[in-house]
Amino acid sequence: QVQLVESGGGSVQPGGSLRLSCAASGNINVMGWYRQGPGLQRELVAGVTSRGSTDVADSVKGRFTISRDNAKNTVYLQMNSLKPEDTAVYYCNAGGLFVNGKYQRPGGYWGQGTQVTVSS
Repeated sequence: QVQLVESGGGSVQPGGSLRLSCAASGNINVMGWYRQGPGLQRELVAGVTSRGSTDVADSVKGRFTISRDNAKNTVYLQMNSLKPEDTAVYYCNAGGLFVNGKYQRPGGYWGQGTQVTVSS
């Protein structure tokens, strides 16, 4: 059983930045971030493999960066130029699937979620 512990959420003004962290209790090949906004379905944000391959959703490309520290079993999501539409609960995920460089689906392990609110 893999446990995921997230941190780094909060409130920020439009144009601001936040960095989310997710520490896993074990070494998992594919880790990623999903988010669920108010009244919306959960959607993929970004994923990364243990070799460093990344995939980022078009809606956040150029603003969000995913990275990981394999020695710490930790994945990060650096969020810049935040917009009100980025407001959501962000969930860390582990055990998903990458195919041909694309993050295809999540795995069975989820973090508890961390709230990100972008508002003036």
